Amino acid sequence: MIKLFYWPTPNGHKITMLLEAAGLEYDIVPINISRGEQFEESFLKIAPNNRMPAIVDEEPTGGGDPITVFESGAILQYLAEKTGQFIPNDLRKKVQVMEWLFWQMGGLGPMAGQNHHFVSYAPEPIPYAIERYVNETARLYAVLDKQLNGRDYIVDDYSIADMACYPWVVLHERQRQNLDDFPSIQKWHERVRAKGSVARAYARGKEISRGPVVDDEAKKFLFGQGSHTIQGKV
Repeated sequence: MIKLFYWPTPNGHKITMLLEAAGLEYDIVPINISRGEQFEESFLKIAPNNRMPAIVDEEPTGGGDPITVFESGAILQYLAEKTGQFIPNDLRKKVQVMEWLFWQMGGLGPMAGQNHHFVSYAPEPIPYAIERYVNETARLYAVLDKQLNGRDYIVDDYSIADMACYPWVVLHERQRQNLDDFPSIQKWHERVRAKGSVARAYARGKEISRGPVVDDEAKKFLFGQGSHTIQGKV
């Protein structure tokens, strides 16, 4: 059994997409990041970066004590290798999947996340920051669109690379991106969205929360962090 510490954000959706596609049994432990539950001591023992998602694999391959994993990319890799699904056996294909997984973790996710912040949540508009992150998001979309040209999926077969990228592209309108400008992404987006496992994954999220509640109290938890958050200083 996999215990998933989760909230329905792009990084959370990645993991439910894989769990549903792989047919793994899992229980969700909701971590309401808008109310600061990611700072609870019990969760920090599993995810020291006070970010969800995280998992506890209570039945790891080979037996032994449960294994905890934090960081969504590491979780995707761990579960794919555990099940032997959605990660190629061929070395060269596997390298490509891992390249695109890390591309999402280091590029698309962080840049789109900053895009969301300055477009939707900053207390006042900062034109330079908005332009910077909207443009960088567009550049990354163009990179992905080029990779998808002539392919059904990012590395030919459906893989954890697609699961990592898709939830961020779902939010393209919030990022001020028009999928008409990226025809290969648009076709891929529809192809992935049509999967039953993806529909089930997003339905699990709606069972927990119908949408983010980013009020003043939530902003304190989401955007008011610094070294004091980790060091326990007021």
